[in-house]
Amino acid sequence: MRRGRAVAAVAAVLAVTAGTIAVTQLGGDSGTDPAGAKNAGLPPATAPVERGDLRDSAQADGTLGYDKQRKINAGAAGTLTWAPRTGSTVKRNERLYEVDGRAVRLMYGAGPMYRTLKPGDKGRDVEQLERNLAALGYTGFTPDTEYTELTAAAVKRWQKANGVKRTGTVGPQDITFAPGKVRISSVEAAVGDLAQPGAPVLTTTGSERIVTFELDVAESQLAKAGTEVSVDLPDGTSAPGTVSSVGRTAKPGKDPQDTGPKVTLTVSFDKPDDVGGFDQSPVTVNLTGETRKNVLTVPVNALLALPGGGFGVEVVRNSTVREVKVELGMFAEGRVEVSGGGLSEGMKVGVPKI
Repeated sequence: MRRGRAVAAVAAVLAVTAGTIAVTQLGGDSGTDPAGAKNAGLPPATAPVERGDLRDSAQADGTLGYDKQRKINAGAAGTLTWAPRTGSTVKRNERLYEVDGRAVRLMYGAGPMYRTLKPGDKGRDVEQLERNLAALGYTGFTPDTEYTELTAAAVKRWQKANGVKRTGTVGPQDITFAPGKVRISSVEAAVGDLAQPGAPVLTTTGSERIVTFELDVAESQLAKAGTEVSVDLPDGTSAPGTVSSVGRTAKPGKDPQDTGPKVTLTVSFDKPDDVGGFDQSPVTVNLTGETRKNVLTVPVNALLALPGGGFGVEVVRNSTVREVKVELGMFAEGRVEVSGGGLSEGMKVGVPKI
C-alpha cells in the first residue's frame, strides 16, 4: 500500500529524528553561517503555523474487473460445437454454449440446475424455472414449487420456439441458472473439445464494474462499507466510487514481502458507464479517512523531542527563538495537528533546512 499519511508510531520516530537534527543544528554559532547571521540558535529555516482541515488519507493498489465471477460447467457429455466470444454478454434465454449442436440457455436463479425436471417434481429449482418461463411470456400456470402438466405445456411451447424437441421436460443439458445476465470472462474449452458433466466450459462474471484491493488490518478503519473513494483508471482519468464490501477474514496479502494480515475490500462505481472496458487492470484507490476541521498544524519535521518527554516546537519571532511544548493530534499530509503553547495561525516555527 502506498501511504499518504503517517500513523502515530511512524510520526513519532520522524519527530524524534527531526528534533535531533534541529538540536544538532541549533547547538551554537559555528561562525560558518553563509548569510553572516549573528543570532546563534536561529533555526536554518521556518514554516508557518497553518489553520485548516487535515485529512487522513492513503492510496492502495487495486485491480479493476467485474463482479460475481463463477464457473459454468457442462451439463451433459458431448462435443462442444459452439462457444461465445470473450467479453460478450449473455441474457436470459440466450445461448451460453452448445454441445452436439444443442444449445444450453441461460435462465436467472440463485440455485443450480442439477436434475431433469418433469411433472410431479417439487422444489425451489421448479419455481426458478417457472418464473423464467413466465418472464419470457410462457404462462398458463402459477409460479410455485410444483412442476405440473401446465408447467410441462409451457415448457413445450418454449421448446418449440427454440427449435428443439417438445418433451415437456428440461434439464442441465438445456439450461443453466445464474443470478442475472453474465459477461463471458473466458472460454475454458475450445470448440471441438469433449465436454464432460461437471467440467468447466466458461468463466463468467456479472456486468457490474468493481475494484478489489487490500488494506492492512490496522488501516481498515480508513475504508468501511459506504466510504467514498476515487479511483485512478488506466486511461489517466479518475472515477468516484464507494466501498461496497469489506472482507471479514484477515489473511496474508499478495505481496510476499509484506506478511501483515490484510482484508480485501470491494469498490463499486457511482457512474459505471464512465468506466472503460478495461479488465483485470491495475488501478489506484484514493482513500480519505478522518477529517479534523479547523485545526492548527505544523510540518512534522518542526517537532522537537523535549528532554523531559513530549514534543515541542521552536517559535521564531523578531530574530528570537522560544521553545514551547505542544500536544499532538492527527498526522496527515506531512503535517501534524498541534495545540497548546500559545500557538496561533501565522506564527513561524523552526524547521531543518531543506
